[in-house]
Formats: sequence, C-alpha cells, structure tokens
Amino acid sequence: MARLHLVRHGETTSNVLRKLDTALPGASLTDFGARQGVRFGLEHPLTSDAVLVNSVANRARQTADLIGSAWESSTDTVEGVHEIQVGDLEGRSDREAHEQFHEVVTRWHNGDLDARIPGGESLEMLHNRYLPVIDELATKYLIGENQQDVYLVSHGAAIRLIAAHLAKIDPEFAMKNYLPNTGSVELELRDDGLWVAHLWGDSVLPLDGENITDPMG
Repeated sequence: MARLHLVRHGETTSNVLRKLDTALPGASLTDFGARQGVRFGLEHPLTSDAVLVNSVANRARQTADLIGSAWESSTDTVEGVHEIQVGDLEGRSDREAHEQFHEVVTRWHNGDLDARIPGGESLEMLHNRYLPVIDELATKYLIGENQQDVYLVSHGAAIRLIAAHLAKIDPEFAMKNYLPNTGSVELELRDDGLWVAHLWGDSVLPLDGENITDPMG
C-alpha cells in the first residue's frame, strides 16, 4: 500500500544557532542543508510515481526542490503544514526560551490541546490546519486504485505531534526521539481507517498493526 512520508527540512542557519524559528517565511537552508536535501533524494530513489509536496516555509520549499531535482520530479506547495508557531519566543536562542518551549511541547504530547506560548499556537490550532491537509492527501493519493506514495516536507515539532496523534504513538517516545534534518516518519493508512507508523527516523516500528507503547522498546 502507498505510504505517507513526513520529512523534516534540511539544516538552516537558525538550526545552527539553536534559534526558535517558526514565523514565515523563515530561514533558508545552509550549504550543508542543501546537500542533505539532495542526499535524501539520492538515498530514497523512487521505484514508482510519488507525490512531493512541501510547506510554505523557505526551508521546506528549498528542501523539496532539491529532493525533486534528484528525482526529476515536480513539487507542490500546500498551506497549513508549517511549523507550530512559538509566538513570543520567536527568534530566541537562550536557555530560558528553550526550557519554556520544551515545557509546552511536553504538555502537547500529553494531550493538552489548549497549552500555548503567549502569542503562539495551541496543539488544537495545529490540528485544525494540519490534519485536513493530511486527510486531503490521503483521500487523493493513498486510497483507491491509483495509489501513490506522498512525501510531505514539513517541520520537526509539527511532524512529531501530528504523527504521534495519527498513529497513537507513545508520548514519551515521540518527545525523546527528535527527527534530525531530513529525518522522516513513514505512515500507512490501513483499510480500517487507522494509521500505523512503520519508521520514525532510524527506528523501525512494529509492523503487525500495533504501535509502540514502551519508549524503550
């Protein structure tokens, strides 16, 4: 069956500086980040037609363009799948800001839909804009007769929150297992309408329809 691949963008200048960068259009890729995009395309050669889409952020669009260049494939930009917004913490790189962000992220992963950083988004707000895009892509490409894999170039925190929600991933696992730049999560939509995660970065998840419940498993 066709699968959904949620791919984090390549390295940016903000990543190097550990700067919280969520506002659009955001930072561009570093030279290394550009090489990461090309390498992802070369290391994941297509065996059949696939759909390549990206968020509106500069870093996601650039990464998708580089993956597409390796695949000789076109890309498409979709609204609603950019990074969860950090509001008043935007642009900060200090320890206090990262600790505050981590605290809110922990609340999100534990199901607090309303937690938010002042001026930023809640988990419910992320769900409201991101999940309809996933539903649309799934309906169009992952089910029916002419199925195609979908590669969506998006953002680290958003990918982990959305993938954990869709596939009912253990919150501790989702929080501890960060995705490196161009790391990805691979999901399958089963015939019964349930999502199953097969890959999370370098971690191979159970393939028997049961997702992990033990973060150390």
